[in-house]
Amino acid sequence: MAHKAGYITILGYPNVGKSTLMNALIGEKLSGITPKAQTTRHRIIGILNDENYQIVFSDTPGILTPKYKLHQAMVSAISSSLSDADIILLVTEPGLKFTHDEILQRIINTNLPVIILINKIDTIDQLKLEKEVENWAKLLPKAEILPVSALHQSNLDLLKTRLIKLLPQHPPFYDKSELTDRNERFFVSEIIREKILMNYSQEVPYSVEVAIDSFKEDESLIRIRAIIFIARESQKAIILGHQGKSIKKLGTEARLSIEEFLGRHVFLELHVKVSKDWREDELQLKRFGYNLSDDKEL
Repeated sequence: MAHKAGYITILGYPNVGKSTLMNALIGEKLSGITPKAQTTRHRIIGILNDENYQIVFSDTPGILTPKYKLHQAMVSAISSSLSDADIILLVTEPGLKFTHDEILQRIINTNLPVIILINKIDTIDQLKLEKEVENWAKLLPKAEILPVSALHQSNLDLLKTRLIKLLPQHPPFYDKSELTDRNERFFVSEIIREKILMNYSQEVPYSVEVAIDSFKEDESLIRIRAIIFIARESQKAIILGHQGKSIKKLGTEARLSIEEFLGRHVFLELHVKVSKDWREDELQLKRFGYNLSDDKEL
């Protein structure tokens, strides 16, 4: 049997369940999951390996209209993922209307296989689901439509079977032992940022970026020093909290999740630094691992 391998782009609006879907398909939590937008800011690769195939999933940031250069970098990640895709998974949810015409036209004009995943089907009845399928069939008549629940893993085996059938014949792109192209430092920073999204409200979580300043391993412990960058001085007090209680809680929750992820004991040191308007600073964005392009909107 010839080996199959391909890149599958997962795209859609924020909070439709893209990260939940990829994590469920590969059986590992690689992408952050919170109820807030911008949980995923980077393109995150998740790799599903088998003796006869390798599926390379690309979890992309939620589709948005850019307000900052940070958002432009997120849009660029979506565009890049679409450019090297072999299959496109467009994830949506009941009642959500697709209004980004440029990306819609890109999907309409593609010769690639497109599967529309109507996620969160556990939240609606059969009649509403049938209406959703009908609406999407009119909008994208060449696409396949599959109702799923990523959270409850409903129809994911069917989806996986279909993806394997659609994969092109190709040698594996990555070593079969790999689950992702990202290193441990990246996932540690994402875990910390995920905890910030969960613990703070309003604008603060969206003004934050996390960088790993030091990652040192010995036989019994991993010592991690992380810098939380915020955009304004007034946000520093919010992150710290009264008598440092907020950042202490944040550190405890992040450390426990990092230990679970790494399977090792961790000493986590958090520091807060003001980097004014970092979301508009191209040099800072590049240091944080974002790739900027001329893409303005998708």
